[in-house]
Amino acid sequence: EVQLVESGGGLVQAGGSLRLSCAASGFNLDDYAIGWFRQAPENERELVSCLTTRDGNRYAKTSVKDRFTISSDKSKRTVYLQMNNLNSEDTGVYYCAASTRCGSYYFGVSAHWGQGTQVTVSS
Repeated sequence: EVQLVESGGGLVQAGGSLRLSCAASGFNLDDYAIGWFRQAPENERELVSCLTTRDGNRYAKTSVKDRFTISSDKSKRTVYLQMNNLNSEDTGVYYCAASTRCGSYYFGVSAHWGQGTQVTVSS
């Protein structure tokens, strides 16, 4: 059974940092793209960053690419999202998901999702 479990969310002041973790089980990490999504209140879920561990390709949304870093530790079957210099616009529920390729389209067609972790940035 494919499972994704997020952790690491919390309340942080603007300018602070958090590291989210996505623990994967039930599948080979190299066979999937792992994406981090966020959903702010009253907004649609958006793809923030994505990684394919088999080739190391990465994607990051323009507004976060200088502040967020996606990485993986295959030995721990975990994908991380290091978030620095957080601001209020980064507030939301963060989900990790696994799909065939990076890109919102592919996650929309077929994906496995975690339960999400709340990130709240206070100004």
